Amino acid sequence: MKKYFAELIGTMLLVLLACGSAVLAGPAIGVLGIGICFGLILLCLCYCIGNISGCHVNPAVSFAMLLAGRMNGRDFCGYVIAQLIGAGIGAGLLAWFMALAPGYNFGGITPGVADLAANVCQPGATQGMALLAEILLTMTFVLVILGATDSKKGFGNFAGLAIGLALGLVNIVGIPVDNCSVNPARSFGPALFSPGAWPDFWIMVVGPLAGAAIAVVLWKMFTCAKCDSASCAS
Repeated sequence: MKKYFAELIGTMLLVLLACGSAVLAGPAIGVLGIGICFGLILLCLCYCIGNISGCHVNPAVSFAMLLAGRMNGRDFCGYVIAQLIGAGIGAGLLAWFMALAPGYNFGGITPGVADLAANVCQPGATQGMALLAEILLTMTFVLVILGATDSKKGFGNFAGLAIGLALGLVNIVGIPVDNCSVNPARSFGPALFSPGAWPDFWIMVVGPLAGAAIAVVLWKMFTCAKCDSASCAS
């Protein structure tokens, strides 16, 4: 149960602090600052709960680990449930902030559609554009995770740094499109308090899961290629 609780708390903090950077400080720090905040909180969480649960805090990451054979189905279900609950709690805390100070200059708002940095297509972006962005950005993010945490080819204590930087990078690129999800739980929490986000929510599920699956296929191709090269060399 410790690992499930760690995932719950970790995802809660990810939504509270990362989405909170947009909601509470977005007008001051902009897209670049928000992207950096997403990366920093995940980096911190990697070193906080990484040794307990692996610090997935993201159903797409858990899905990739399931497909890669690094976790079983029971743990996958437990992780996803914990992540969704944690995301809901984190978003609830942000909603509380907004209710306490209606005159505050909150960010993370798509006027007339969604609050709490909910994932919705931004003005001018289409659902097709957002779906492609979610697939490609999640593929990149998960591919970094698979490589950095590989038991034989990973980078040990530096894995958290690479993972945090990767999340910051994809957010800087993806926020102008759909506020950047790459994480169905991160999308689920704010959507609970932003009904206008639900029409685009399917993109934030299908895109990240598809991107994670592609990343697993690519990583297996990479590792098999390395094995073949080693065999040829010997």
